[in-house]
Parts: sequence; structure tokens; C-alpha cells
Amino acid sequence: MQIRYFLALSLLPQVVLADESPTASASQCVIEPPVPRIVSEPGLSAADKEKIRIVSDSSNAEMGKQAIFTGDVVFSQGDRHIAADEAILDQATEQFDANGNLVFQDSNFTVTADSLQAQMRSNRATLKGAQYWLHGQQVHGDAEKLQITINNNLILTNTNFTTCPPDNVSWLLEAEKIKINSEEEWGEIWNAKLRVADIPVFYIPYMTVPVSDKRKTGFLYPSFSTSTTNGFEVSAPYYWNIAPEYDLTFTPNYMSNRGLFTKTEFRYLAGEAQNGRLNLEYLGNDQMISGSPSRYLYNWQHQGAIDKNWRVLANFTEVSDNNYFNDLKSDVNRATDNQLSRIGEVSYFERDWDISTRVQDIKVLGEDEKPYQVMPQVNFNYRAADFWNNLDFGFNSELTNFAHQDDNVNTATRLHMAPSLTLPIHGPSGSLTSQVKLMQTNYWQEKNNSGFDELDDTVSRTIPQVRINGQINFERFTELFDQNYRQTLEPQFQYLYVGYEDQRGIGIYDTAQLQDDYFGLFRDRRFSGLDRIADANQVTLGVTTRLFDDHNQEATKFSLGQIFYLQDSKLGYEDNIFEQNQSTSVLAAELDTRLSHDWYLGAAIQYDTNTSDNKKTEVTLDFRPEVNKLLQLSYRYVPDLLNSNTNDLVNISQAGVRGAWPINDSLYFVGNWYYDLNESRSVETYTGFQYESCCYAIRLSYHYRIKTNYDDNIGSAAINDREQFESGVYLNLVIKGLGGSGPLGVSDMLNDGLFNYRKPLYLRN
Repeated sequence: MQIRYFLALSLLPQVVLADESPTASASQCVIEPPVPRIVSEPGLSAADKEKIRIVSDSSNAEMGKQAIFTGDVVFSQGDRHIAADEAILDQATEQFDANGNLVFQDSNFTVTADSLQAQMRSNRATLKGAQYWLHGQQVHGDAEKLQITINNNLILTNTNFTTCPPDNVSWLLEAEKIKINSEEEWGEIWNAKLRVADIPVFYIPYMTVPVSDKRKTGFLYPSFSTSTTNGFEVSAPYYWNIAPEYDLTFTPNYMSNRGLFTKTEFRYLAGEAQNGRLNLEYLGNDQMISGSPSRYLYNWQHQGAIDKNWRVLANFTEVSDNNYFNDLKSDVNRATDNQLSRIGEVSYFERDWDISTRVQDIKVLGEDEKPYQVMPQVNFNYRAADFWNNLDFGFNSELTNFAHQDDNVNTATRLHMAPSLTLPIHGPSGSLTSQVKLMQTNYWQEKNNSGFDELDDTVSRTIPQVRINGQINFERFTELFDQNYRQTLEPQFQYLYVGYEDQRGIGIYDTAQLQDDYFGLFRDRRFSGLDRIADANQVTLGVTTRLFDDHNQEATKFSLGQIFYLQDSKLGYEDNIFEQNQSTSVLAAELDTRLSHDWYLGAAIQYDTNTSDNKKTEVTLDFRPEVNKLLQLSYRYVPDLLNSNTNDLVNISQAGVRGAWPINDSLYFVGNWYYDLNESRSVETYTGFQYESCCYAIRLSYHYRIKTNYDDNIGSAAINDREQFESGVYLNLVIKGLGGSGPLGVSDMLNDGLFNYRKPLYLRN
């Protein structure tokens, strides 16, 4: 059992997505002052803004001396407005004093006070016995003395502030002094004491907080946790706002059972259209693993446009061991990620053609077999629409060098060119597209493994392809269950011919068999990659029907299709890749429907009519009456799935329940449960309760999940020595107005776990 408690406070500005908060919206949480806002006249010139206007019921003034105003006094100068019962203007010293029902306003805040003294020449002001509200925000508080400086900054003495409503102050920050810089939009606080439910929680001699979304250098609030795996854990992140285009967050994280785990994230902007991130993580001498090895991660991501034609992309990740993501909380990958992608790509685009160069290396955690490296690959594509008699011309080409980390593995260079002619015919009731393609592929293979003598040193493969795809659209109006619908019937057919050539002399470098879902039935290939191009002489028949309601919203979509083989594939027989002597493919069906206003059903099945076997089934039933209200039942069955740890074929038969529901306006429940029917055990359980108000949010959750463990390539521990399941209790707290580690919301609770929530429906609404 793993128990963790998190105090998630931060001095960084929060970035809140519009749909993250399950309760009060941003507009509902803005606390307005109890007095109406005075709006300046629009279009005032700079000279008009310097003019002073005073209105009152009565006045007594002597030129060059004091002017006394009484009864509903209103003083205005530009964006500043003062309302009071009485005011005195000393014309010689340009000092303005006011008291009695005093209200001070400018573009940034509203203040009520007992008295005011203002120096109009320097734009300074001092208010005593003040209450203040920041416009457009939740921040408000009291101050014994409030000073407005010449630069429109605020200095508050013996003060406090909160983001809670005045009638329900859940937390209050008291301070000896607060200085708010209006230009930099951050505040400095001295001798601060935080009270929660009027109970002092902690004392901070000095701190800074943002009053806008601007970034500010400083320490983030620490987080604390305890667990049986890591022991006592404490982290104290430090944020460094280096420049407008650079920043860095350094997080030392001490775990009593493992040691000091440090995480560093550096973010940057390169020009207007490029950005990147560099992550470094390091744990020296992990005491939980025999031999106390060091563990590390480094990751670099970059993407963007150099100009209107050039694009760049880079992503590189390296870790010290296979179980890094299972044992440590990384900022880069999740525990379920077992592939590290390393890609570098540069592309150039024009209207009719594009060219790109890329290098790629994929590291698979927990597997001995290493994939091939692409070092490099050059792609060139050209397209010309209606270049002659309504014919479209296309030319796709690829030059790839396949390298490998091991010296005893065969490598190759592949050149592929595929010119094509396409005749598209489109009409209001259907379409017919005919295409002729010639695929020319050349291989130059270096045989570094004597066990593959059947591979040829050079290969020249030429395969023709003919593809004819047609679709007809029928429509009618119908009535079902006392509802009017517009129904479509969309039969679709495809004839595909692909020539045969013996390909046993070619190695397998980047090729795998593709899924046979409904849309896959209309592909022109059976494999990804180009190492195997299956010969074909086949017809695909399919049909889709849709129902649209009175508002033209798609209520139901159902598709059914199958491939009819006119002759067996010789390639499959020679390579023993897929079953032979089959007259048809699997029968693929997909259904997405809105059963009622709140109920949705999604289902997909792949059924082998030759052997009467179920090849794949997925079913989901969603109840979504409102935003953040969800109940989902799901089931999936996948046979003959390869287990990467044991290399055995296993069947997945899994049922799940997932839900999110408000208990009241402030309290939410989110939970999920997934059960393995074959092993008769739970694979994941998540239960969470979250309370959120305008000024704070708190979440209590329980998580139980199966762990994905691999053979260790560090230390001497084996899979059997590791925990098979992990459980924990988590407590998160965010005090709004003091920044935060990020918003708490229903969406991130639904995505917290092995199985993220996926809206399964593809209705065009």
C-alpha cells in the first residue's frame, strides 16, 4: 500500500483551461467590490486625462488657498476617481484630503477607506483603514494603510488578502507588508502567515506571488509525501524566468528510501514559430535496487517552422534502464510507455511538391530485439491535378538507409518510386476513382548474418497496381420511433489488383501486418512499410448508413464490409504471413449511435466467417446527460495478442466501468474499474473525490493498478522480485490566488491512470 500526501502550492501563475473546473467558472469566481465601477469617458486625449474634475453638492473655495467640498464629492483625473462625503483641496501644495464613505478607483483596483491623502503633483496617495479589490480577479483584502506610489504600485501595511468570497473566507494570508508592482505584475510579501479555517498553517518570512499571468523567478511551494516504496519524500521546485523566451524549473526531490532525485526542465522559444524543451532527470545510487545504480533520463523536443516553406522536428529520449518509468515519476513519459522515439526531420513544402529528410531510432523497453534505425530517409512527393484530360499525376519516392546497432544484423538501402495516374469522377450522388500505379523498388542488402543466406545482395522489384473505388449516395426521409430522420445509404465497392513478385530475398526492415477494421478493408495494401507488397485480386464491398435528425445532427452511423478474394495471395503462402485458402476477409462492422438524448453506444467487431471466430470486439455504452456527468460501460476482446515479456500469445477479455458525477455544486466523484475476465482479477481501480470552490480545491483519491515490469538491465533484480500491483492514497490541495501546481478538474481525473477516458464515438456533430 502506498500513501502519499501532496501540498500542491506554487508561486507560478496558473494556466486554467476553460473546461477544467467542474464547479465555478472564472466569471462566477471574480469577486466584485460592493460599490459600482466608475467608467472614464472614452476617447479622452492626453491633455484631458491630466485635467482635474471635482463635483459636489456644495463648495467653499478661495483662489490659491483651500477649497472645501461637501456632499457627494466626486474627484476625477483620467482613470482615477475618488468619491467621499467631504474633501479638502490645498491649491498651494496640491494636496487632496478626503473622508467619509470614501471610495478610490482606478483601472486596476477599487479601495474603500476611512481617509485619504493624495499628492496630485506626484500621483501619490495614502489610504487608512482600507479594504481593496483587484479588478477582474478574486483577490481582495484589508490593510491598515495602503499607499499608491508615483509608479502606480501598491504598498500595504498590516494587511491580508484572500480569493474566497467575503462571506466564506476559507483561507487568509496575513502579512506585515505587501508590495504590488503594477508594471511587473507581481507582489512581494514580508512576514506572511497563512490561515486555513482561521487556523495558522505555516509562516513564511518572505515570498512573492503573481497578480497576473506573467512569469516570476522564485521558489515554488514544496510538496510532501510518504510511501512504502519511496519513504518520506519532499520536493522544493525553483522557477527561473531567465528571459521572455527562456525559462527553467529545477526540482530537487528527496526520497528517504531511494535518495536525491532531481528534475530539470528548460523551455525556450526560437523566433516566432519554433519552440522546444529539454528535460534532465537524475537519481544517484538508487538504494531500492541491489548495487545502488544511478538512474537518469534526458529528453529534447523541438518543433516549428523556419519560414513559410521549411519545417523542423526533433524528439530524442534516453533512459538508464527498462523500469525507469515504472519506478520514478517522470515529467516526460507515463508508466505505460515502453517505446522511446528518437526522430529528427527537416521538410520543405511547395504547392505541388515537398521533400523531407529524417532520421529515426526507436528503443523498445524490456525487449531484446532492437528495431532498425532509419539513417537517413529522404522522401520526395509530387502531385499535379488535372494535368491532362482530367487525369491527376502523382509521384511518391523514398530513399531509406536501414542501419542497426548490432554488427551481426543484416542492413540495407531501399529506393522506392511509385508514379501514378488517377481519374477522379465526382458527382452529387456519388464518385468513381480509378488509379493505375507502378511500384518500383530496389534493395542493396548487406548480409552480416550467415543465417540469412537466402537474402539477395541486390533486388529490383516492379509491381503494377490497379485500383477502382466507387461510392453511391442515396437519401430518403423516414420516421423511426415517432422521430423524423434523413437516412442515407452509401454502398461502396473497390476492385484492387496488385501484381505478384517473389519477395523472399528481401529482409524485413519496417513492415508489419495492418488491422482489418472497416476502413482498412478499402486500403490498397496489407502491410505497413514496403518490404512486403502483397499481390491481390480482390473486390471489397461495404455499405454505410446514417441517420440525421431535424437539426442535421448525425444520430446513427453503421458500416459493414468484407473483402472477397478472387484468388489466393502467393506472397502469404511463401512467407507464411497470413492464412491461405480463404475466400473472404474478416467481416468488419462498426456502429456509433445516439440511443437517446443522453445515451450513446459504440461498437466494433471483426468476425472471421471462414472459421467462425471472433477476431476483435469493442463495445462502449456512454451516459452523458451534462458536461462533467459521465457513466461509461466498456468491454473489449482481442485474441492472440503478443506478450512482450514472455513472447506468448494471450487473449484480452476486459470489462470496465468509468464514471464522473457531481454530488453537489462543489463536490465531485470520479472513478473507474477495469477487470480481466481471463485472469479473474482487477487490473485498475481509481476512486476520487474532489471539492472545489472559488478559493481552493482539494482532492482525495485511491489508485490500485497492475504494474508493467520488465527484466532489469541494472542491478540484479528479476521480474518476480518486483511488486506486481501498486496501490496508493493521494491528497492534493490547491489554494487559488497563491498560484498552484495546475488546476484540479474532472478531465485530469478521468485521464489519471492506465486507461485514459476516450470518447469512442465518431458521430459528425
